[in-house]
Amino acid sequence: MKKNYSVFVGLVVLVTFVLACQRVPLTGRKQMVGLVSGDQMMAMSFQQYKGFLDSAKQVPANKAEAQMVARVGERIKKAAENYLIQQNLGYMLNGYNWEFRTVESKEINAWCMPGGKVVFYTGILPICKTEDGIAVVMGHEVAHAIAEHGRERMSRAMVAQGVTQVGAAAAGIYTGDQRVMAIAEQVLGIGTNLGGVLPNTRKQESEADKIGLIFMAMAGYQPKEAVAFWERMAEVGKNSQKPPKLLSTHPADATRIAELEKNMDKAMKYYYAYGNK
Repeated sequence: MKKNYSVFVGLVVLVTFVLACQRVPLTGRKQMVGLVSGDQMMAMSFQQYKGFLDSAKQVPANKAEAQMVARVGERIKKAAENYLIQQNLGYMLNGYNWEFRTVESKEINAWCMPGGKVVFYTGILPICKTEDGIAVVMGHEVAHAIAEHGRERMSRAMVAQGVTQVGAAAAGIYTGDQRVMAIAEQVLGIGTNLGGVLPNTRKQESEADKIGLIFMAMAGYQPKEAVAFWERMAEVGKNSQKPPKLLSTHPADATRIAELEKNMDKAMKYYYAYGNK
C-alpha cells in the first residue's frame, strides 16, 4: 500500500511538472513555472519591493542619476512591451506596474522584480558610464522578469522543498502555506542580507543576456556596448575581494563575451530595423 502511494505521488508530481511548463519568449526554452501563479508572484514581489524601499536611501527623482535610470527604463520597458505584443504574448504583462528607482549604495548591483519593479544602485553607474551602459544592465534585468526566471526558481524550489499544496498553487489559489512564503523570501530577497537567497542559474543569466541585447537594440541603444560593459565588470571582479552580485553565478569571462558576440548580428538587425545607424 505504501509503495503504491509513493508511485501515485510520483505520478502526480510528474504530471504537475509537465502541465506547469511553458516556453520562454525569444529563446523557446521550456521552463517549469506553474507551481505558483504570475499574480501570486507579483503580489509577493511588490510586498518585498515595498519593504526594500522603506529602508533604502533613494536618490531624488529630480537628480540626474535617477532621471537617467528612469529614462533608459522607460525605453527598455516600451521595447519589451512591443516585442511581446508582436509575438502575441502581450498577456504576459498583465499586472505589471513598472517603476524605476535609484538608491544610494556602493554595492554594484541592479535588479528587476516580477511585475516590473526596477532598482539601480549608484555603485553600478560608474561602470555603466553612459546611457548605453545602463541599457545593457536594464535590458538584462528586465529580461529576467519577462522570462519569468523568478517564478521558475520559485516553482523549482517548491518541488525541491516538498511543498505539498502544489495543486492549489498551480491553480493560482493562494494557500497561505508559510513554507511558500519562506521560499518566496529566498527567491525575492534581492537587496537584503538573507544568506539563503536563491540566485539565477547560469542558464537564466545567459538567457537574460540574449534577450536583453534584443530589448536594448529595439530601444535604440547600441548592443555592442554590452561587450564593453561586461569587460569592465570582469575587471572589477578581478580587482575585488568580493565580486559584484551580478557576477555571482555567471562570471563576465571569455565565455560570456563570446556568447554576446555570437548573438550580436541578430541584435544589430533589430537595432538597424528600428531606424538606428
